[in-house]
Amino acid sequence: MAHVGALPKIKRYVTAHNKEGKAIFSDKFDDESTMKPNDDGIAFALSYTTKGFPVSMDDDEDLQVYDKYLNSAPGLVVSGGTVLRHVDIPPKTACTMHRTVSLDYGAVIEGEVELLLDSGEKRIMKRGDVAIQRGTMHQWINNSETEWTRMLFVLQESKPLKVAGETFGEHLAGMAGVRSSD
Repeated sequence: MAHVGALPKIKRYVTAHNKEGKAIFSDKFDDESTMKPNDDGIAFALSYTTKGFPVSMDDDEDLQVYDKYLNSAPGLVVSGGTVLRHVDIPPKTACTMHRTVSLDYGAVIEGEVELLLDSGEKRIMKRGDVAIQRGTMHQWINNSETEWTRMLFVLQESKPLKVAGETFGEHLAGMAGVRSSD
């Protein structure tokens, strides 16, 4: 189940300013997000990360934050920041049922995926569909026999969710290649 070439490379263009204040494309990072497969075959790319609200772009502070995380990858969520992540899911593959302490926007870019909730409810998401993931236990499943799925996620830290007097924290259940959030 080779990943190389299964889906197009992800081109990433980061803008900046020159000394005259004109918009340019930054040459600080190459223009490609690198997909890194985990033991289960699911591949992640850290396409951008911020820390702090509002984000400071003065003197390229945000680029420095991102560079730091490229050298030492964050957990799924960055405390007080955002994470832009691409995720490729191989055919016939499911991630572990999990919960993050975050508000996530997950959009299908290629293929389709099943979003399964711990209640048993599920939705089939196709290219262009988006899920607003609000701290629930969930699982992403690629049921295709042959086609990969690519998703784009934007994650923002949230307060721990409280439902019926119970507080829910992060639950990663040993997800391959994923560590707890910062």
